[in-house]
Amino acid sequence: MDTREKTISKNTAYRGRILNLRIDKVEIPGGKKTIREVVEHSPAVAILPVADDGSVLLIRQYRYAIGEDILEIPAGLVEPGEDFDRCAERELQEEIGYFPGTLKEIGRMYNSPGFCTEMLVLYLASNLKPSKLQADDDEFIHLNPVPPGEIASILGDGRIRDGKTFAALSWYLAFRGEI
Repeated sequence: MDTREKTISKNTAYRGRILNLRIDKVEIPGGKKTIREVVEHSPAVAILPVADDGSVLLIRQYRYAIGEDILEIPAGLVEPGEDFDRCAERELQEEIGYFPGTLKEIGRMYNSPGFCTEMLVLYLASNLKPSKLQADDDEFIHLNPVPPGEIASILGDGRIRDGKTFAALSWYLAFRGEI
């Protein structure tokens, strides 16, 4: 059975700096017509930086949309013409002041594919070398190293509520054979 939906029309309701909102009319299998709201979002990267001692270098920052500080891995939007690897290197330098000696892609994911087009590429960064770039002027980031023995507990006790961070830390524990 074909489950694809047929686009009848597309209408951009909002154009922003990092996203657009599109309202599409579609025909679903069986012939019924309905509306799909689509957030068009630029691709992004997220990086799990691991220090030589096995600690993960998380960041704590205030997120306006949810009104609180949260722990997360460094991440950012891919700039026009920039490839994913270079973006990951730049974001690490801007957000935590390190350049990855080793950078390995560990996965690609859609955060909310029910309504958003954002593709997020996850990386593992190791062999970190100090190398600071100017941080974005609208970000206030605090480094929060987590020792290897505490990774499972911060996942289990609810301190990690950011999806990309939860995915990356879970991958890291599985990679290390701890789950």
